[in-house]
Amino acid sequence: MSKLVLPFYLKLLSVLLILICLGYLAVIGQTVLEPLLFALLVSTILLPVAKFIENRMNFPRSLSCIIAILLFLLSVILLFFIIGSQLSRLSEDWPAFQQQLQDSIKALQKWITTEYGIKYKEQVGYFNKAVTDSLGAGTSIVGQTILSISSTALLFVFTLLYTFFLLYYRTHISTFFVRLFRDNYKPVVLDVFEQVRFIVKKYMTGLFLQIALVSVMAFIAYSWLGIKYAIMLALITGIFNIIPYIGIASAASITCLITFATAPGSGVLFVIVAIVIIHLIDSNFIMPRVVGSKVQINSLIALLGLVIGELLWGISGMFLSIPVIAIIKIVFDRVQDLKVWGYLLGEEEEDTIKPKKLKIRLALNKKKPPVQNSPDSP
Repeated sequence: MSKLVLPFYLKLLSVLLILICLGYLAVIGQTVLEPLLFALLVSTILLPVAKFIENRMNFPRSLSCIIAILLFLLSVILLFFIIGSQLSRLSEDWPAFQQQLQDSIKALQKWITTEYGIKYKEQVGYFNKAVTDSLGAGTSIVGQTILSISSTALLFVFTLLYTFFLLYYRTHISTFFVRLFRDNYKPVVLDVFEQVRFIVKKYMTGLFLQIALVSVMAFIAYSWLGIKYAIMLALITGIFNIIPYIGIASAASITCLITFATAPGSGVLFVIVAIVIIHLIDSNFIMPRVVGSKVQINSLIALLGLVIGELLWGISGMFLSIPVIAIIKIVFDRVQDLKVWGYLLGEEEEDTIKPKKLKIRLALNKKKPPVQNSPDSP
């Protein structure tokens, strides 16, 4: 029986249709897929802990999975406790923040009056009108914030549940995928499982290391500048920094706001400079070497993945896009017909075929033949 060979345009059309269908399924299945992917990342980190408790301490698998998840919960609670203890102390500086804000508003009103001739009463009228117009929008923003908090809490709960079941049924799930294919593909399937576990583990380890390094740099900078609550602000900077683009901007806004309430105005400028320097160091040195080198994805594909992930799932999609692309690349690299797509996703190799340089000889550089004198010449 002859093998069906499709022309290139039909193959390309098939790939595009598959991508469109996968994108549509990702949108309508976000409620299920989002916590499942987060659980895949968390379970990969907790798998060595669960194995150690199960094998070395002879605990049942269910109990070892529960203990591993409880240890993860304790680390999260400890992190929030450190930040919360700093926030409780921050309430002491609230009167100073109000006074600083009032002084800044008065200085701004004076500058507007001097430069544009708008009196205080007119400015207050404009301000009251703006506040009235924004009350409706403010109500909707409060509702969206409450909905977002409840959605995040549900996402966290379902992530922990999925993590437990992925750890508990890990052998059952891997056996299913092995039996799904023919026996001659069994080594390939096992290799894909091992590589996915390895890549995700390295990515998450690199991510935690990035958070630690950025937090340490921020703590050193804030302490040197004499900023209050340096530990809390450093942790916020390190954690928010893993959210591409908007994370560091949000951390900078929070840090500048607190610095504005607890330090002179010049301190805000120094904080902005420090955050920019930290972000440049992270983007050019820490991120490519600590996190980017673990997944072996080129920068163009990573940027496209971040944009598409944000369009599909928002901030969660941006966070999950890199490990998902890394998993897809592992599968592509081990399927013969998809290796070229895996090559597209990866970094440029050293032994790639380079076009030969064409040597162009100019006519001026060519040796001219000697001019022979004609017999009629003198």
